[in-house]
Amino acid sequence: MRLVHYRIHGESRIGCIEDGKVIDLNTAYELMLQANGSIRAKQIAEAFIPANMVEFLQGGDESLSLAKKAVQFILQSPGPFERNVIYEYSDVKIEAPVLNPGKIVCVGHNYREHILEMGRELPPYPVVFAKFSNTIIGPQDDIPFFPISEQLDYEAEFAFVIGKRARNVSRDNALNYVAGYTVANDVTYRDIQRRTLQWLQGKTVEGSLPLGPWLITADELGDPSGLEVVLTVNGEERQRSNTANLVFTVPYLVEFLSNLMTLEPGDLILTGTPGGVGVARDPQVFLKDGDVVRVEIDRIGVLENRVKKVQEG
Repeated sequence: MRLVHYRIHGESRIGCIEDGKVIDLNTAYELMLQANGSIRAKQIAEAFIPANMVEFLQGGDESLSLAKKAVQFILQSPGPFERNVIYEYSDVKIEAPVLNPGKIVCVGHNYREHILEMGRELPPYPVVFAKFSNTIIGPQDDIPFFPISEQLDYEAEFAFVIGKRARNVSRDNALNYVAGYTVANDVTYRDIQRRTLQWLQGKTVEGSLPLGPWLITADELGDPSGLEVVLTVNGEERQRSNTANLVFTVPYLVEFLSNLMTLEPGDLILTGTPGGVGVARDPQVFLKDGDVVRVEIDRIGVLENRVKKVQEG
């Protein structure tokens, strides 16, 4: 399934994309329960398929299975339905697929060519840092460019979302704990990042994590290796690599991180960026007002955002 957060009438809800339309999962399940004679359909739907992505993922395989049945019920029913359950894609705002993850863990120096272009050796262990939920924006939002720096950089990222509570998970079993995969752009203020040994300042500026457009569920993708990752700025290719080039793979990262901390449903993991970032080019090139940044990953989708300068005052 392609899971989304969508906004309509001021409310954010989860849905899935089918034939270019958005199907509301919570409403679909409630309507299916009503059709089957359930008296407490609304309460049951809220329990098993809540309208919030993190809460939905906490339901694990059971909630995903029920959501699939509900979608099939809607697609096979003649309608009309007593409540709005299907929306045109153009009539809603698509938001980031995960809005409030408990943790956002990022991996640095994880593509071989990027490590070499930065003049470093392959690390023996993953370099990890954090971003926070304030950084997340959706696929239809502008990237805010605040006047605190002139070195706004892009970083195409393949990201995954945890689907089950994970602690001390083995590499062989790791993919069973992944809910799905999405596209990210780890936008970075380079001079702020580098003014201390810790990167956090340059990585956590408001609106610096475009994410989406949806979450491809793990059962749809299967093996996360071998996916082409391409980033363009105004149509010019800047980054291209393949997830086969990751130094630390998705199974390795689930094992490694779950030995450090308990990973929870909805936690977001960014796996690193390929070579070609602006700061490593000669001459260096950074994003400017009006630039269109497009990240495309095979079998997942396209994330495209425009840079918009934020005026002082």
